[in-house]
Amino acid sequence: MNLFLQFRIAARHLVGRSWHLTKVFYWWFGIPLEGRPNDEVWYFSFGSNMHDSAFRERRKMRPLEWRAGRITGYRLRFNLEGRPKGRAAPANIEPSAKSEVWGVLYRITRKDLIWLEATEGVGRGRYRPLWTEATDKGGIRLPCVTYIAKGEDADGRPSLRYITLLRDGARAHELPQEWIAFLDKVVPAD
Repeated sequence: MNLFLQFRIAARHLVGRSWHLTKVFYWWFGIPLEGRPNDEVWYFSFGSNMHDSAFRERRKMRPLEWRAGRITGYRLRFNLEGRPKGRAAPANIEPSAKSEVWGVLYRITRKDLIWLEATEGVGRGRYRPLWTEATDKGGIRLPCVTYIAKGEDADGRPSLRYITLLRDGARAHELPQEWIAFLDKVVPAD
């Protein structure tokens, strides 16, 4: 691994774990940072973070609570460039007045949210935070944050590994059967 990449990884870990460094980093990129480290927020995941292997294991997140939920006024897309290039398209959302996206609502601290944003590439040009309102399966409305990116005009295909994470995460968190059927119909890349 080259020295520059090692430096970037070390800096991301340092910023992601230090509230004061994070405030400077966010200020530099023009992203508002509100609240205190232990304040609790709801994070809405519609992609691979619905699966425990991505959210709890790889990202080392420890949610205080989780619920199945949905956001309205958006639709799910696979219009981002993934790896390997041209053979994987990660999930994204885009505004769509009569659509909804199902996912998992995680209650986490703002400090954990900062770590999540560091691992998702927020502030480095890919995703940006989107504060919106979600409704859980029981009909309770919750303010939440999710991530949105400027995607391509045309959708690509997610890798089989990636869409399997979405499908398995949706089943494990008991998302509605209609949403699981929708994910099951997504054709993966070759």
